[in-house]
Amino acid sequence: MPLSVVDLMPFRKGDDASRTMSDTLAVARAADAAGYHRYWIAEHHNANALASSATVVVMAEVAAATERIRVGAGGIMLPNHMPLVVAEQFGTLEAFHPGRIDLGLGRAAHHPALRGGRPRHPFRPLPGRLPPPPRGRRRPPDGHPPHEAA
Repeated sequence: MPLSVVDLMPFRKGDDASRTMSDTLAVARAADAAGYHRYWIAEHHNANALASSATVVVMAEVAAATERIRVGAGGIMLPNHMPLVVAEQFGTLEAFHPGRIDLGLGRAAHHPALRGGRPRHPFRPLPGRLPPPPRGRRRPPDGHPPHEAA
């Protein structure tokens, strides 16, 4: 039975992104040497405990660091990406690593970015009882430039 690895790329206590990326490459090399069939990279955004937000970039590094194992995205959330760009990126990866690249697709309509920062269950403020929803400048995640909210 073919076995695969699914890597969420979790940060260990005290580790930074570079260390987590190095760990991913080490696990991928070990899985390749042990004869595993596929190495899946998960896509997660706004998850402080996971480093797997740039799936295609990580896949390119894993494929370059290994010889035989298939490398896949498990999966690319299409609402977060332009389909043409996804097709071009995976076509390019396949050209560099023929027969070793897999694409898993998903949807993430619940993602906060797609809601424009609005809550899942919007409510109407009661005049005089609750402040209006925040507008204007909001605090971005660490390392990201500020943006204007709608």
